[in-house]
Amino acid sequence: MSNLSHTGRDMASHPDVSEMRDRYARMLGGRDVALVDAPVFLVGLYCAISPWVLHFTASQPALATHNLIMGIAIAALGLGFTAMPERMYGLSWAICAMGIWTILSTWIVGSSPGLGIVLSNVIIGGLTVLLGLVCVAVSMKSGKRAA
Repeated sequence: MSNLSHTGRDMASHPDVSEMRDRYARMLGGRDVALVDAPVFLVGLYCAISPWVLHFTASQPALATHNLIMGIAIAALGLGFTAMPERMYGLSWAICAMGIWTILSTWIVGSSPGLGIVLSNVIIGGLTVLLGLVCVAVSMKSGKRAA
């Protein structure tokens, strides 16, 4: 019977160590933004349903439509980070821009919005900017290009 023990030998002397490192890097390399996938999706989902949660679909129809579209777009970016993170790094700054626009749109798209609407959109926008900055930081740390 053969002796298959590696007593006294470490993995550095293994003949396939470089191939194993490359494969490991390929398998796990795109998952550095995994901590942001779900929060971005959930913020987008809340943004999309907020007009019905806060009951401003009748008083602010333009803002309700805007929040629905922005929420779907933010949630789609969250799903994109889940499905193909290595291709989504370039859209990290877009999440920040969408968050800033969500804050500003409260007064640009809406007409005399109430305090609840303003607070909701400012919180949604602030969280979106914060999560976008986390995406940008993670992508820069990992050496990927964030455009």
